[in-house]
Amino acid sequence: MAAPEEHDSATEAPQPAVGEEETKTFKDLGVTDVLCEACDQLGWTKPTKIQIEAIPLALQGRDIIGLAETGSGKTGAFALPILNALLETPQRLFALVLTPTRELAFQISEQFEALGSSIGVQSAVIVGGIDSMSQSLALAKKPHIVIATPGRLIDHLENTKGFNLRALKYLVMDEADRILNMDFETEVDKILKVIPRDRKTFLFSATMTKKVQKLQRAALKNPVKCAVSSKYQTVEKLQQYYLFIPSKFKDTYLVYILNELAGNSFMIFCSTCNNTQRTALLLRNLGFTAIPLHGQMSQSKRLGSLNKFKAKARSILLATDVASRGLDIPHVDVVVNFDIPTHSKDYIHRVGRTARAGRSGKAITFVTQYDVELFQRIEHLIGKKLPVFPTEDDEVMMLTERVTEAQRFARMELREHGEKKKRTREDTGDNDDTEGAIGVRNKVAGGKMKKRKGH
Repeated sequence: MAAPEEHDSATEAPQPAVGEEETKTFKDLGVTDVLCEACDQLGWTKPTKIQIEAIPLALQGRDIIGLAETGSGKTGAFALPILNALLETPQRLFALVLTPTRELAFQISEQFEALGSSIGVQSAVIVGGIDSMSQSLALAKKPHIVIATPGRLIDHLENTKGFNLRALKYLVMDEADRILNMDFETEVDKILKVIPRDRKTFLFSATMTKKVQKLQRAALKNPVKCAVSSKYQTVEKLQQYYLFIPSKFKDTYLVYILNELAGNSFMIFCSTCNNTQRTALLLRNLGFTAIPLHGQMSQSKRLGSLNKFKAKARSILLATDVASRGLDIPHVDVVVNFDIPTHSKDYIHRVGRTARAGRSGKAITFVTQYDVELFQRIEHLIGKKLPVFPTEDDEVMMLTERVTEAQRFARMELREHGEKKKRTREDTGDNDDTEGAIGVRNKVAGGKMKKRKGH
């Protein structure tokens, strides 16, 4: 029943012929010269597939549904048409971009700022976890582009005086499937009620779900569908492996893999915040430079962690699914699914952190005796049988003793950290990854106090 409706609601974009695709430049797509120069400066020489399909249609003023795998240049596909239109008719509060996670919001804002730096585009990021007063001030300046997570945006629409989106011309929903999966549906409905009906809407999603189809009917007017890959796809240059191991040896095998592939940068996905923290402590005890990124860290720490990793100051980033969507960290060489993702679609997003934009990468998934069924679902979804990652079991077993000891330390540290948090409700345990830092800080503080007393 759903199939015919979907055909009514979206016309397919014409596929470009093979010959055309080679020669396209941004100028051919109809982007103005100023923005073409900005693209050159960013090192975007030729448009990606999704951009070739979406940009010309967007410039004609059509509504668009973009289906493309992560890392395919989706941000550019909506940022360029919006900036193009903004140049023609300059106006404040021109476009709204909704994203599911805070990190993604910052990243999109960076791209807008970079593309629009020569034409003076101002954007504001409106997300949770950051003081809402400063955000209200930013909104009062009426930026051209607002990039927001739905919850905090509603908050401002209801409580910030003088802020409304009645003049909005463009609405973009990036990673729409994730926005809806995170149960932002009511928020999205509220936002759709307070913005003008007469607007252009772009819906970008890596996967087409029932909820996204429902949203498409509510929010878009005879949209064009730009699908770059219809099958759930992982990039060709990605080498995917799995490891079938007993769950009690997971840590040991992780350490083995980090040793085997030393010199690469890793992104390790865990299922819970607690496990992320535990594994980070475990690896630090063994002398790896690992930093955690999860939902229980304060926003400034999350951005700090990300920046340390981006600047290559740390080679191992441990993350929950918070980080699996849309984050463009250019140099991830290996993605490890330490805990297998429960939704098989999340697998595609996680491994999409590596092998981005034409580079190659590896993805290794740990499968324990409890995960077999989930793993089969993933194989079914991507339509591939994955090979086993080759390991030397004797070498792995030689590591068990050191790993067990590190596990004990990690548990103790976690327990201490938990007690500290109970004692002081503020976040005193600064997870600095230099061992001495905490001790030094206490000494310094002590020194200051004594001097004051002396005065």
